[in-house]
Amino acid sequence: MYQRLLFCLALAGPVLAWADSDLLEGSHLDVNLRHFYSNQHTRQNTYLAVRKDGELTPTRLRETWVQGLMLNYASGYTSGVLGIGLDASLYSAVNLQRGHGRVANGGDRVLVDSGGDAAPTWSRLGIGAVRLRLADTTLRVGRQRTENPMLRYKDNRALPSSFEGVALSNLQLAGIKLEAGRFERAIPRTGSGSERLTTTFGDRGVNADSLQYVGASYAGAISASAYASRFADTWQQTYLGLSSTLGDQNSLAVRNALHYYRTRDIGRQKLGYIDNQAYSLATTVFHRGHGLTLAWQQIEGDEYFDYVWESSSNFMANSLYSDYNGPNERSWQLRYDLDAARYGMPGLTIGVWHARGWGIDGSHYRGGRNGRHAGYAVQGLDGAGHEENGLVMSYVVQSGILKKTAVRTLVYNHRAHGGQIDGSYDEVRLVINLPIQIW
Repeated sequence: MYQRLLFCLALAGPVLAWADSDLLEGSHLDVNLRHFYSNQHTRQNTYLAVRKDGELTPTRLRETWVQGLMLNYASGYTSGVLGIGLDASLYSAVNLQRGHGRVANGGDRVLVDSGGDAAPTWSRLGIGAVRLRLADTTLRVGRQRTENPMLRYKDNRALPSSFEGVALSNLQLAGIKLEAGRFERAIPRTGSGSERLTTTFGDRGVNADSLQYVGASYAGAISASAYASRFADTWQQTYLGLSSTLGDQNSLAVRNALHYYRTRDIGRQKLGYIDNQAYSLATTVFHRGHGLTLAWQQIEGDEYFDYVWESSSNFMANSLYSDYNGPNERSWQLRYDLDAARYGMPGLTIGVWHARGWGIDGSHYRGGRNGRHAGYAVQGLDGAGHEENGLVMSYVVQSGILKKTAVRTLVYNHRAHGGQIDGSYDEVRLVINLPIQIW
């Protein structure tokens, strides 16, 4: 279905543009050049793997160096009661680091061939969607980037992910956004095509035909959101979020944020029994350019709190390098943020954090009915834990020919104990985004 739609987009664009000048008058075309570099070392008993002479060989180093390009076009709408618009983005990447020994663990960071070597380049249609607008309601059909607690695209590589499906949004009521959607395929960050939907922490061999969601969000003095989704024959999930800010940041302000997810198995139970709750509470105190956050997060249940692979559909407070989402896990985070604009350095922000999780216990996991399918490999986890420290520095150029260019450096270390899934790593990342407005 969507492949036919994407083909029709190429034919429909010139026809619509000729038929209605409003389509072009409201259009935008830009390109984002992204330079992505990462140097990662494993520690303790964690190893990566490279394929050598047909066999996997352990290694402690992974280096990623990619130049990405994202060409983005968004049209206006045709005139009339029903407005029609188009979105299209072409993504392309060049692997600058192709050394066989440096590209470890397959296609986790870059596209690789069957022998584990980095592909020199890869490209894809990242976005290709038709927009239909009637009053304050918009329907998008095709390949697109979604951003809500049930399905949010992921953008922590050289290129972002996207999804194929249908999304409906309504902004008729002041401050309230209503949403619904159905998606059937994911377009991975390090791929050139699409793939079926699967899960992040469960058995990757299990696919679902679709993810459907409905929800509403309100932005005001107290912001609130409520969503529900069904991952076909796998799980149903609900989400509630609340946040509010009191006071004046110039003197003292306090922001509280609560997030809650409830997940239960449905239908054919493709990943077996699932019954868990995840919730977090974060309090941030602001004074001028300073912010100090203390967060608590808790998982109740014998499986991972899970979400769709190639998404970042986790709004919990302690979603950092690790998600701190192990079965029955408790975690806390202490974070400090600085907005240097308050002190004469606009565009510069700094964040430092420490997080710790403990009590991970999957020993009571039930698996599937009569043990026929165990979707989560957690039975060996009993008292596992982990911790991490991180530093992120970002600078956005404020003027001149490079205005809006963003430079971001991330440094972190993570240590896992007792078989915790995320392993022990030290990593440095450098990401540079250079946006160019064409029209």
